[in-house]
Amino acid sequence: MAYIPLIKLVSTLFISGILALNVHAQSTKRARDWGIQIGVLKPGPFNSITDVKGIKVGHTTIKKGDSVNTGVTVIIPHQGNIFQQKVPAAVYTGNGFGKLVGSTQINELGNIETPIVLTNTLSVPVAMNGLITYTLSQSGNEKITSVNAVVGETNDGFLNDIRGRHIIEQNILEAIKSASADRVMEGAVGAGTGTVCFGFKGGIGSASRKLPASLGGYTIGVLVQSNFGGVLTIDGIAVGEYLQKFSFSNELLNNVDGSCMIIVATDAPLDHRNLLRLAKRAMLGLGRTGGIASNGSGDYVIAFSTFEQNRILHQTNNEPISTLILPNDSNSPLFMAAIEATEEAIINSLFTAVDTKGFKGNKVAALPIQQLLPLFIKEKK
Repeated sequence: MAYIPLIKLVSTLFISGILALNVHAQSTKRARDWGIQIGVLKPGPFNSITDVKGIKVGHTTIKKGDSVNTGVTVIIPHQGNIFQQKVPAAVYTGNGFGKLVGSTQINELGNIETPIVLTNTLSVPVAMNGLITYTLSQSGNEKITSVNAVVGETNDGFLNDIRGRHIIEQNILEAIKSASADRVMEGAVGAGTGTVCFGFKGGIGSASRKLPASLGGYTIGVLVQSNFGGVLTIDGIAVGEYLQKFSFSNELLNNVDGSCMIIVATDAPLDHRNLLRLAKRAMLGLGRTGGIASNGSGDYVIAFSTFEQNRILHQTNNEPISTLILPNDSNSPLFMAAIEATEEAIINSLFTAVDTKGFKGNKVAALPIQQLLPLFIKEKK
């Protein structure tokens, strides 16, 4: 697509649990609201991971003064007892500098048995406790003695007093209780409250793609917790280069480490093997935004399928299980959808974020969207 030469030239924040102070209003405008349409496939009705039927997302946002900017985001694959009806899943490690709890069992057994929690690095243990408490308390789980809690993280220590460990178990339970199937709240909310992306305020972002009936009609939904560096690119435009704000451009941006958690969901009948292949493609979406998966960045993708017939029952009679598996040749449209949705989810996390003053007076500005809009005006023929 052609663009004219450059000329000179973010939903009310939802808080569950702890009452927040100094909360800024968030923009309801995402990339598409500004006329920036990433990719060629069409999004679902919400352009959100919740376009995959049955999925709910909940946040607990914790803000105290300037020093505490953190939280929890929970993704719930379906509304039944997930431990008793596990979903096929896979984890792909783009760069392994992180603490993704539960990943080895997911890839060993090929399924997930709890909601997925995203939080900050030092709150992983308490998030595990919250998931264990939730799972043990569910009806039908009275006799279980092992829970593979799934918790991902990014380090929000630049804007958040991370050593204070302000997240408690109740925050995880509140996020689960408040989870909604509506469009995901994005930006500086939940686990994205204190994150930084490409030197700008990052956060939670989401997007989806709905394949046409001729390609199966399946939905792919993505949610990200963006907290990483590189050279920001939006729909092919080198925004970071234009703004002269990119990793290694100066001493303040030399630290590009941080992490990105990517959750990919689909209603397509995929098994662990093809979910792993799908997860790999999400890293291509991260790359399209200019992310570089730096040495200290924990970049992980968790992919799962909500296809009901393929749920894995906890209690079986040891008889063979019948499942439906999409042929390999039918996966390419899903791969493309995952790449596009991941790219757009990351960009949405930036567009919906707000200027944030944090720990020790550190400040991170939101992406200057108005300044960038002329870059995306198509050349008139």
